[in-house]
Amino acid sequence: MIHASAIVHPGARLGENVSIGPYSIIGEHVEIGDNTRIGPHVVVEGRTKIGRDNEIFQFCSIGAAPQDKKYDEEPTRLEIGDRNTIREFCSFNVGTSQDAGVTRIGSDNWIMAYVHVAHDCHVGDHTIFANNATLAGHVHVGDWAILGGFTGVHQFVRVGAHSFCGVGTVLLQDLPPYVTVAGNPAKPHGINSEGLRRRGYSADGIAAIKRAYRALYRAGLSLDDARARVGEIAAEHAEVAAFADFISASGRGIVR
Repeated sequence: MIHASAIVHPGARLGENVSIGPYSIIGEHVEIGDNTRIGPHVVVEGRTKIGRDNEIFQFCSIGAAPQDKKYDEEPTRLEIGDRNTIREFCSFNVGTSQDAGVTRIGSDNWIMAYVHVAHDCHVGDHTIFANNATLAGHVHVGDWAILGGFTGVHQFVRVGAHSFCGVGTVLLQDLPPYVTVAGNPAKPHGINSEGLRRRGYSADGIAAIKRAYRALYRAGLSLDDARARVGEIAAEHAEVAAFADFISASGRGIVR
């Protein structure tokens, strides 16, 4: 159902059973999948593609131009997957030509009020962003990551899968998978054991991840030596492979 006061550009493409609330605006290059609900006073613009079964609450800004002085109205994009919940006053921007030209948000994410996802960010699946979590440009967030309220992530930082940021965290460097951090700047506080148990990780797998964590954060090793030790653990335990690959590939530096 499209409310009589909503404005939908004739060029927009809407799937079956799409709901558009009062006073919302849907732009020319927007595509919205089946059974998605757009609340009142929402603006969806730019070259934005939204999948099916999403719920976007009131007063959100979706697909606006990036907050980047270099942006010159290039035809960049925003892509949002399926079954996401996006609460009030969120703002997601399209990408820029300085990157791949697309901001991408996956599926099954729970995104609370006042969250900002800047240009060229890539967010995976099953994440939770609490109120006022903010991503600067070019940030990558892995599956199942949790960002506590008022978390701020610096541009180009990578946030590993299954990681956890406490409330008010300021993340200036890459956060490996599984690791829990808090503070300004972020400091490590163990691994996200409870989250891993809930997602079906075995006790042996979690124990191996803890060994890898201790090698990186508690053994007093240099980063190169820690990488080598984590690689040895990963050779015996597949669950550690993501951790080893992440810290080996980090170009910005690891939260330590």
